[in-house]
Amino acid sequence: MPLQEVLAVVLVVAVCVVLMAGYPVALTLGGVSLAVALAGDLLGVFDLSLLRALPPRIFGVVTNEVLIAIPLFVFMGVMLERSRVAEDLLETMARLFGALTGGLGIAVLFVGVLLAAAKGIVGATTVTMGLIVLPTMLRHGYDPRLAAGTVAATATLAQIFPPATVLVLLGDQMSNAYQAAQLAQGTFAPQAVTVSDLFAGALVPAFGLVALYLVFLIAVAALWPASSPAIPPDPDAPRGLALARRLAEVMVAPLLLVLAVLGSILAGVATPSESAALGAVGAILLAARRAGAKGAWAREVLVPVLHRTCQITSMIFLILIGATLFSLVFRGLGGDDMVDRALTNLPGGTAGAVLTVMLAMFLLGFVMDAFEIIFVVVPIVAPILLTMPGIDPVWLGVMMALNLQTSYMHPPLGPTLFYLRGVAPPQITTMHIYVGIIPFVLIQLAALALLWFVPGLATWLPHALYGGG
Repeated sequence: MPLQEVLAVVLVVAVCVVLMAGYPVALTLGGVSLAVALAGDLLGVFDLSLLRALPPRIFGVVTNEVLIAIPLFVFMGVMLERSRVAEDLLETMARLFGALTGGLGIAVLFVGVLLAAAKGIVGATTVTMGLIVLPTMLRHGYDPRLAAGTVAATATLAQIFPPATVLVLLGDQMSNAYQAAQLAQGTFAPQAVTVSDLFAGALVPAFGLVALYLVFLIAVAALWPASSPAIPPDPDAPRGLALARRLAEVMVAPLLLVLAVLGSILAGVATPSESAALGAVGAILLAARRAGAKGAWAREVLVPVLHRTCQITSMIFLILIGATLFSLVFRGLGGDDMVDRALTNLPGGTAGAVLTVMLAMFLLGFVMDAFEIIFVVVPIVAPILLTMPGIDPVWLGVMMALNLQTSYMHPPLGPTLFYLRGVAPPQITTMHIYVGIIPFVLIQLAALALLWFVPGLATWLPHALYGGG
């Protein structure tokens, strides 16, 4: 192996080692890449003038119209977290389903789906549900493992349900990769794949995953009723028309917000950035409607939401800048050519290459966050995969998104498990969380296998809406 490619391998290994040592991700990506670039220059196998491309690339990142949607969707999610939507939804849905064995778990699933579609941020959804749902499930006699697994898996739906932040970032990267793949094949008027295509492609698999979760919860309730008992009836709770009115009160506003955001994107009425702005304004109105004095609301809700939005957005863009430097150095060392040869020479052809990338992304979930995988891995492997015959960019993007969702929750290092561990009641142990999540990880892998064999689950809706994708 040439010295240049040896350094490319050293770069990848060094990044993984430093990340496992606990150093900040964005600084690790940038710092290790710069150190390897300097080493390559000293050894005469890397030209430092390539780093002159970094400033324009960073400028392109911060002025990318698609990525403008990120802070707006983050703001929308954090604002809804502060508006007590989850508390009201869970209370009402628990009354609706609670009389059934396993009913509270079903209510949690439905609330999680709505929150996932409304927030789009796994961390916010996990913390909200962990604080509200887990104590309620334990108080009503649910098995701690089932309760922890249900909350963790349901909260992670925010990774796959539009308008998930991950889908926005993945859509932007897949768009660049698809254009690069077509240009490499001599197509100088390339077709586009957009965030809207990925949103549409993710909907059917996301609802299919919810259906699998629902089947599992019903099966557990039927086979082991003691693990998910029915809630004793509350004589003071509203019933009949009163319960229906209460359900309408708590569901209509957030449901309309989700439908407005997604509907405007899927119908082609608004771009993701425009629909994100609509969602942010809607979240403000929804939170303000529940608040008291305007001055107190601005001080106690709006200012903390803005601070949190700035923190999350800064983290995402700093990782993206670090990953841009990593990608530049990796390509300068010939790493992309090495990956190209490795994937094209694998046994099994296209299927073998895709399977290898999916396995690598799953394993990288042990040491890297989904954002890091999207920014570091996808720009390297996606252009190569998309030059292979029979690979649809939307199907590949949704496969990656579902895979990243699985990596977010699998033991021992899934970020969702750490979010939940931080807010779980004392009677929930780390082992409860790890054991409870295993059935849901197996369900995720089954959904991934189903999407592999039935790609139409991801491609049907984009073709129906846009006639392509």
